[in-house]
Amino acid sequence: MEHITLLIGIVIVTALVFDFTNGFHDTANAMATTISTGALRPKTAVAMSAGLNLVGAFLSVEVAKTISGGIIDESAGIRPEVIFAGLVGAIVWNLLTWLAGLPSSSSHALFGGLIGATLVSVGTHGVHGEAVVMKVLIPAVAAPIVAGLAAMAATRLTYRLTRNRDEADTAKGYRAGQIASAALVSLAHGTNDAQKTMGVITLALITGGVVAPHADPPLWVIASAGLAIALGTYLGGWRIIRTMGKGITDIQPPQGFAAQTGAAATILASSHLGFALSTTQVCSGSVMGSGLGRKGGVVRWSTAGRMVLAWGLTLPAAGLVAAGAAFLAGQGDWGVAAVAVLALGICGAIWAASRRKPIDHTNVNEGPAAEPVGVVTAALRTVSPPPAGQPAPSAAVRAADAPEADVPVTGVPVTDAQPADAPEAAGIPAQPSGPGTSTTPAPRPKAATVSR
Repeated sequence: MEHITLLIGIVIVTALVFDFTNGFHDTANAMATTISTGALRPKTAVAMSAGLNLVGAFLSVEVAKTISGGIIDESAGIRPEVIFAGLVGAIVWNLLTWLAGLPSSSSHALFGGLIGATLVSVGTHGVHGEAVVMKVLIPAVAAPIVAGLAAMAATRLTYRLTRNRDEADTAKGYRAGQIASAALVSLAHGTNDAQKTMGVITLALITGGVVAPHADPPLWVIASAGLAIALGTYLGGWRIIRTMGKGITDIQPPQGFAAQTGAAATILASSHLGFALSTTQVCSGSVMGSGLGRKGGVVRWSTAGRMVLAWGLTLPAAGLVAAGAAFLAGQGDWGVAAVAVLALGICGAIWAASRRKPIDHTNVNEGPAAEPVGVVTAALRTVSPPPAGQPAPSAAVRAADAPEADVPVTGVPVTDAQPADAPEAAGIPAQPSGPGTSTTPAPRPKAATVSR
């Protein structure tokens, strides 16, 4: 066996950087609903998730084997610079979608990067097409649907079982259930996503002749990948947490519990089978399913549509970036250095852009901007109005879902029954609202007196 060369060392460091971005990119998968419902404080939630991701990294290596010897043929002449280029493509796409606040798939970014770099450097024979279809593409389509249906059914069952109970009586139990299910998702994320980096590092060691083909990841690889993803998770991807916790639907504790339980079951089952599915897609599908499962619940389909579009672009976009990086890296040592410099420049620019409107644990629950009611949401409200006695949605959700005509010019919320002496009923025009103006209605004129 050969010693680790400088190039392989660069690949290992780059793989750990990807693992770090994977951690803060996917923190929302486990903790977005727990944070949005207030079951845990933001910093406490990400700290717990980080610890459990580290533990989960040691539980299995089945997914790592899928990466290191299932999708890419390590015997087809794959060189370390090809893996380096694939990782660069995955990191750049991860950071771009993080900046946009879109919960796209870190897993598919990695797969797309490796496939794109391999196609440019080796050709189609370097990619196991059947493994890509069976263990990547089919799970990518099926997993969010299965998780969404499971979460929708669990949400409906949860509300049915507690329909005669007071919300205050069940709130404490649901919060405890959310914490437990979020812990399970974090553990499952460690068993699935941390293994992907283990597989990439193992693949680099195999191509460099450091370990034998089809070998399991060494212990130091498992430990370093677990630590990298745990550190990234602790820092928290607050932009994506806001989107998943507030931007898709108005999550209440029963929905959060149902969504996270369904997602954890799906992820753990896939890890046992060796399916390297996207935990982001599973958890996003569960959140949408929980929104549909609550009677009168609303899914913001414009946000969901942007997410699905990002899912579809992830594989080809990361692949294109990686293909360009692989072409440049294939020119020699100067090409590898150029790719490294360009990657650092792009990452620095993305970070600088994120500082213009920072999002952190102090403002993560402020909610998305208002958007009009869509056709699908309006139709669902028509056939499934909120039941009597159900908790009212938050102010952010009312603002996002209310039609424009329902917002009064006075800035005072419209109620079902205006009092008889309201300004509108007295025929007094409302005062305009805006910067520097008062939202207090104009005083009523005094009643005229009749002299005798």
